[in-house]
Amino acid sequence: MVVVDKPIRRPLRKASRKSVPKIGFVSLGCPKAMVDSERILTQLRAEGYEIVGDYAGSDLVVVNTCGFIDEAVQESLDAIGEALAENGRVIVTGCLGARTGDGGGNLVSQVHPKVLAVTGPHAADEVMSHVHAQLPKPHDPFTDLVPGTGVRLTPKHYAYLKISEGCNHRCSFCIIPSMRGDLVSRPIGEVVREAEALVRGGVKELLVISQDTSAYGVDLKYRTGFVDGRPLRTRMTELVRELSKLGVWVRLHYVYPYPHVDELLPLMAEGRVLPYLDVPFQHSHPRILKLMKRPASGERNIERIRAWREVCPDITIRSTFIAGFPGETEAEFEHLLDFLREAELDRVGCFAYSPVEGATANELPGALPDEVRHERQARFMQVQQQISERRLRRWVGRETEVLVDAIEHDRQAGLWRAVARSQGDAPEIDGLVYVALDGERQAATMAPGTLMRVRIEEADEHDLFATPLSAGE
Repeated sequence: MVVVDKPIRRPLRKASRKSVPKIGFVSLGCPKAMVDSERILTQLRAEGYEIVGDYAGSDLVVVNTCGFIDEAVQESLDAIGEALAENGRVIVTGCLGARTGDGGGNLVSQVHPKVLAVTGPHAADEVMSHVHAQLPKPHDPFTDLVPGTGVRLTPKHYAYLKISEGCNHRCSFCIIPSMRGDLVSRPIGEVVREAEALVRGGVKELLVISQDTSAYGVDLKYRTGFVDGRPLRTRMTELVRELSKLGVWVRLHYVYPYPHVDELLPLMAEGRVLPYLDVPFQHSHPRILKLMKRPASGERNIERIRAWREVCPDITIRSTFIAGFPGETEAEFEHLLDFLREAELDRVGCFAYSPVEGATANELPGALPDEVRHERQARFMQVQQQISERRLRRWVGRETEVLVDAIEHDRQAGLWRAVARSQGDAPEIDGLVYVALDGERQAATMAPGTLMRVRIEEADEHDLFATPLSAGE
């Protein structure tokens, strides 16, 4: 089955009851939820279930949900409703499964009482138990049907590597800990083995994810684990050093700016890890950060950014911010804009504050009108657009390595180009590098996953435009 990020839509007909039980799957939400989906699908395939691509051909349907913001909640509820209407036998998992409804009961069960079972996030074993109860597994599972990398939703050349689950922070705008729990780090040996299997399977880029990557191992007090029989502390720096030996791109996401992050910068400067940090700053003003219950201050962040760039001048720093937080004054928002201009971050996203059911920020005084929140978001992005364009222009005339994601052909114009990403571009959230190719013959040598050297010729506020370098250049 092709697992989609939106509900599958198929006409209703009687479900097939063949000898091999068939499972439909709908996956919604963030990359962390996608990894959960991949693990469940891998286990289903390992046990001999067939994954199919339509409701009518499924004996039951699993829906992995998102429950963070209101729009995602509604999308997930709609997906569950459609699966019930089209198939009738539905198991629900994911973040929405941990949400409570009126009176403290389970939200999914209240809205859709006909679902067979509901679990929370990172609950693959529970999901499998419910599948077994509803649809006994085949007697002769064929584990060779499952690739060594497991069943994945990403293209073959990159993969997300989740190193921990949950979060110890209690940010006032976030309900993730109430759904995913406190930080639980995976054993370092297990993480490295998974990474090695992905690389053996052809992965060229590992995207390290968690709720708080910098906190990896804190819950275990950085206890010693073992990698290939070697003792190794369960800690972010040690893990990243180990991943850097695999010979592929390693990209770090959700990195809180704790002091020990500085230990990674030499690895980036040496080319062992991608010079890229995804750091969720959220704001700059001390009072707003305190209201958000964030673990850092804007002043220290500016100092740290400067220090990072001294060690690794080409580092790409991406971040996210919230505009219009409850009680945010115009002066405090201007403080945020000043921070943005001074920090000159490469890639930035900004959300207009949106109340999330269950978040403590909802109780704060001074909620701002919708128009003010969205106006500030627009002003923020206008400032950042100018910064992004200026930061990208510095690459014009330089040579760099890119990873090809796709090949495009304009038949009418007779043009071929590679759609690629630089070391500063994470898939789906950052920009692209468009590489002009010299006809079909050159395009045929550049399948997705190809690493190639290019010269940057042009830049705009989001993307780069390049030409390939010959082998001797």
